[in-house]
Amino acid sequence: MDTITLLSLGQLFPAGTGSGFRGSVVDLVLYSGPVVKIVLIILLFFSIVSWAIIFSKFRLIRRADRESRQFLRIFWEGKQLSTIFADSKKLRYSPTAEVFRAGYVELNKLRQATSNPESSRKGSDLTNLNIELSGVDNISRATRQAATTELTKLEKTLGFLATTGSTTPFIGLFGTVWGIMDAFRGIGIRGSATLAVVAPGISEALVATAAGLAAAIPAVVAYNYYINRIKVLSSEMENFSAELLNIVKRHFLKS
Repeated sequence: MDTITLLSLGQLFPAGTGSGFRGSVVDLVLYSGPVVKIVLIILLFFSIVSWAIIFSKFRLIRRADRESRQFLRIFWEGKQLSTIFADSKKLRYSPTAEVFRAGYVELNKLRQATSNPESSRKGSDLTNLNIELSGVDNISRATRQAATTELTKLEKTLGFLATTGSTTPFIGLFGTVWGIMDAFRGIGIRGSATLAVVAPGISEALVATAAGLAAAIPAVVAYNYYINRIKVLSSEMENFSAELLNIVKRHFLKS
């Protein structure tokens, strides 16, 4: 390393300064201005909450996917809906199992309505057919409502990841602009444009930018990943609802 390079480094990070600044990332944070510190604290908050959501959603969606595949295997291998219903209660994280339970409850109501002796004596075949049609419609509505509820649970708090990915770069950019303003203000006060005067403000600006990107990138990646996984689970719920409704129609609406 030549003499000119050593002199430049000495100007950039002067040793023995009273502030204790040594040029590391930690020192850049500790000896930054109050505005930049506030920006970094806000970004740290976004980052911590985002990572908490990322880990919790990873566990939730992975378990929902695993239990849904397990439920579908139980459903297609089972012969009695009552047995499948009892087994589905053990799969609390499966959205598809929840859709089945909602449809099964409405199916029992339809069975009770069509097998009621009083309604059979008073009603004609047309009346019973109307009961069956309205019951099938209720089953369809119940499965759709259950699917919507489960989808809402899966998407809960994902909005914070979207907010983090879209806002933290601009928050970091604000810290960047403020750091550059401090750098130019230092130049104006000292009347010189040496590296020792400019470097601290520019360094603060770069730290704020890096912190904003560090908070935004994982949030955006995780948001897109989880949205795609949730779309797959949503398609599975829709397909299962259609299959369940077809089974009910074949059972109750025999020609």
